[in-house]
Amino acid sequence: MNWHLDQTIKTSAGTVAAGTAGHGPDLILAHGWPWSSFSWHRVIPQLAEHFRVHWYDMPGYGRSDKNDQQPTSLDVQGQIFAEMLDHWHLERPLVIAHDFGGAITLRAHLLHKCDFERYALMNVVAMRPWGSEFFEHVGRHVEAFLGLPPHIHRAVVEAYIKGAIVGNIERKDFDQLVKPWLSEDGRISFYRQFAQADEKYTAEVEPLYSDIRCPVKILWGKNDPWIPLERGRALHALIPQASFEVLNSVGHLPQLEAPELVLEQLIEFLTN
Repeated sequence: MNWHLDQTIKTSAGTVAAGTAGHGPDLILAHGWPWSSFSWHRVIPQLAEHFRVHWYDMPGYGRSDKNDQQPTSLDVQGQIFAEMLDHWHLERPLVIAHDFGGAITLRAHLLHKCDFERYALMNVVAMRPWGSEFFEHVGRHVEAFLGLPPHIHRAVVEAYIKGAIVGNIERKDFDQLVKPWLSEDGRISFYRQFAQADEKYTAEVEPLYSDIRCPVKILWGKNDPWIPLERGRALHALIPQASFEVLNSVGHLPQLEAPELVLEQLIEFLTN
């Protein structure tokens, strides 16, 4: 019941790698940027004791298709999420979303009419403004970054990922987060994600958050250096029916920094 990618699924944005484990109510995990479904690997085994868990690497990420002409912006990813639900025949799954996975699943729910049974949002991108000065800088100068030699590119990726983490995670976990971006197609895809980021894709759904059609729980790492706790509280104000939980001493990657704490919160919410 550990994390694996043994499925190959064709979508309108390319072929994606996916996995499924466990038995019970269907649950789908939506990762964010610059992560992959590997980011869930420490919580999947226990979740699979309660649910039939589905995960996938979004187009442009992890082991899924990555190419220099591929559209992988949030609008495309919202459509792909809807396609994945259709592929797995999931009519009303439980959903856990992290980072950009928040905007993607919110678009799927509010624009593509995907219904969810229960919905957990964890340190999500959902409200403007988002993106750091570095994020904006790379987006404006993608061609310059594409010319970096491999060892400098690796240093950029490692520094960027380290900037999200407050607690300690195992070195092998960190290396697996970095690895997909070190191949030639991964390097190109890494910088193209910056170029395709656009706040209009959250602007389109922000006015609709009060229309969410299922119970919602928001989890937020208190010390998130990328999306401060105040943004989580602001999101909560737009989804008044949601419950809100602060995860103390946790940064932007709760599922790797504090998996047991995350599991405690998620299983209680998803099974009640």
